[in-house]
Amino acid sequence: QVQLVESGGGLVQAGGSLRLSCVASGRTFGLIRMGWFRQAPGKEREFVGFINLSGGTTYYRDSVKGRFTISRDNAENTTVNLQMNSLRPEDTAIYYCVAGRGGVTARGYDYWGPGTQVTVSS
Repeated sequence: QVQLVESGGGLVQAGGSLRLSCVASGRTFGLIRMGWFRQAPGKEREFVGFINLSGGTTYYRDSVKGRFTISRDNAENTTVNLQMNSLRPEDTAIYYCVAGRGGVTARGYDYWGPGTQVTVSS
């Protein structure tokens, strides 16, 4: 089993920045990919981006490209960060860290963190 814990959420004004972190523990050896999803009130959960742990390549949804950056923090690939710049009110959501072999849908991500709230005020 793999456990994921997010941190770094909070309240920020539009145009501001936040940095989320996700720490993986447990049987992390062999993880292929980690990423982020989000869910706004009354909306479906949506893909934000992912990073391939071997090689570090990334992929993002169109609406966050150029504003959000996912990175790895250590050689053990147990910490992944989501740097969010130029935040907009529509970025307000609960952000979930995920790990597994999935792509742009939730299917294939076996592990999910409990989520951290990000609120962007206008």
